[in-house]
Amino acid sequence: MSTSDRRGGAEGVALGLRDGYAQAGHGSWLAVGYPSRNDPAVLTLSPERQRVRSMWDRSRGREEFRFPATRTLLDLPPTRPDVVHAHNLHGWYFDLRELIRLSHEVQLHVTMHDNWLLTGHCAHSFTCERWRSGCGSCPDLGIYPAISRDATARNWNTKREIYRQSHLHVAAPSQWLLSRMEESMLTAASSRVIRNGVDLATFCPADRRAARGALDLPQERPILLFAAAGIVDNPWKDWPTLKAAFQQLVDVWPDPSVPLLVGLGDDPEIASDNPNIRLLPFVSDPDAVARVYHAADIYVHAARADTFPTTVLEALACGLPVVATAVGGIPEQVKTSGPDATGVLVPPADPRALASALTSLLSDPVRRTSVGEAAANSARAEFDMQMTTAAYLRWFEETRC
Repeated sequence: MSTSDRRGGAEGVALGLRDGYAQAGHGSWLAVGYPSRNDPAVLTLSPERQRVRSMWDRSRGREEFRFPATRTLLDLPPTRPDVVHAHNLHGWYFDLRELIRLSHEVQLHVTMHDNWLLTGHCAHSFTCERWRSGCGSCPDLGIYPAISRDATARNWNTKREIYRQSHLHVAAPSQWLLSRMEESMLTAASSRVIRNGVDLATFCPADRRAARGALDLPQERPILLFAAAGIVDNPWKDWPTLKAAFQQLVDVWPDPSVPLLVGLGDDPEIASDNPNIRLLPFVSDPDAVARVYHAADIYVHAARADTFPTTVLEALACGLPVVATAVGGIPEQVKTSGPDATGVLVPPADPRALASALTSLLSDPVRRTSVGEAAANSARAEFDMQMTTAAYLRWFEETRC
């Protein structure tokens, strides 16, 4: 169960697990609020609301839970499920109050992909710590999922009461996020870290020149890649810092063949006035996404907040050194020291540090090759979707009533 079947990293994880469970011989379906394709194994959990009551809630700053179709969840697949594995429950499609009933009728596992379950409204709280003690006096009501008035304390207490009456098994892809859960009002019958993975048959090292030829990218210029949904306006990413760091790099680059920054996931027209920046539109086909990674020399991930970004895992699996900000669970993805180093981490919102790290790697082809090989090895050892699937299946068996 997830917001959509093909939108961002969390949706990709949910879809990959659906496929993995099926390949392991289990009946497996994915219920979503917003399907993107015609797939008999993707079921629509209609987001139709009780509109009058819903509008009243929203005008008062209350999180929106009035989605009656949630009550039909267990009847959607042709066979009633024994296990429900929930992913993102925000996105205006799911009645969180139904966790109480669902968790007492079936085995209910929830994978956290962000902080929304722990807060009075936001998916990422940045530096705010009010989620620990009850929210209220929210410093930013506009953070997704946005609300119009400050009812965050009420929302927080509503969630706490739902969890108190539920029987939930909770997983997180990073220790960073699981530790936050353990310090929050979210109570769990069991909890553990299960790392997200990627399909290593698709995301793996490949011929760089062939990929650049297929994408009409220059063969001789160094290429930096950043991937995110709606790069420029994405509230979790930090396009201004990345753009400033890249300009600092270009300004001191000694070779006339200056680096090219490629951004996957936004309107190409946004950067049309800068010959050294090329934006590519969002694509959902995994093979097409992997081809863009194959064309790059370094993957750069500037984020203000992140949990365990799939794009970093995909880059590692494709053998790319990663330069990223040390926020959220990213330090659990990227090794930064010793012969097994897979990248470099820098402080958030620091263009100078980001530019320095990128310049250092771009200027040292031998080190870049070594780090890239270690990145691919790390992905094979730690971030294989088959390993993720197996870990969840073991957990389901261990917690079976």
